[in-house]
Amino acid sequence: MPCRRRSGTGRRPRVKRPSETKAKMTTTAQQNHLVALFKAATVIPVLTIERIQDAVPLAKALVAGGVRTLEVTMRTPVAIEAARAMMAEVPEAVVGIGTILKPADFVRVEKLGVAFGISPGLTPDLLKVAADSSLPFAPGIATASELMLALSYGLDVAKFFPAEQAGGIKGLRALGGPFPNVRFCPTGGVGEANAATWLAEPNVVAVGGSWLCPTAEIKAGNWAGITAICQRTLKALKAT
Repeated sequence: MPCRRRSGTGRRPRVKRPSETKAKMTTTAQQNHLVALFKAATVIPVLTIERIQDAVPLAKALVAGGVRTLEVTMRTPVAIEAARAMMAEVPEAVVGIGTILKPADFVRVEKLGVAFGISPGLTPDLLKVAADSSLPFAPGIATASELMLALSYGLDVAKFFPAEQAGGIKGLRALGGPFPNVRFCPTGGVGEANAATWLAEPNVVAVGGSWLCPTAEIKAGNWAGITAICQRTLKALKAT
């Protein structure tokens, strides 16, 4: 019996997996939410918490100073527990996790229920997990190639890091030319003296930095001092 010839090329059309469709449907909404969250924050303190007992009073001090959106970095063994304590005891705080390096880190953070995630860089494996997730996520980028990779996964909100070392404002403007729809949160070399200059850029939605919560003040338990730094920073930004 003769074989039947298939019509056309003989190749079956590729059917998207449900996770792929879901990612394309939800990523835009998640990125829009992240833009709104960052715009409302303006400044995001980058927190490295060494002692779990500092977590709650630090969050309270920041919130008292008008800074509600917090990035707890995964640089210490107590980071996850610190974020959990902040969410439980300081409900006014919008807690996110930074320094997400691996897919396993991302999954752990997502289960924690934080408001957002941030990484200092990116890998294809990390981007894939993020694109399939409902957690708003900003990957770290320093070059056009890295940004193109992030965009290929539907992620158009990025952490520009390390901001000053990666070219400063001139470098950011150069990236903004071919990528006008991308929004950035510059971090690394951003401080009280230049935060307003960064925020004046049209593609910057927030800036991140550790100047709001100096390590020495945390170790000393000078929570009033941290509140004062936040208040001074926000007052200066409103005046610009």
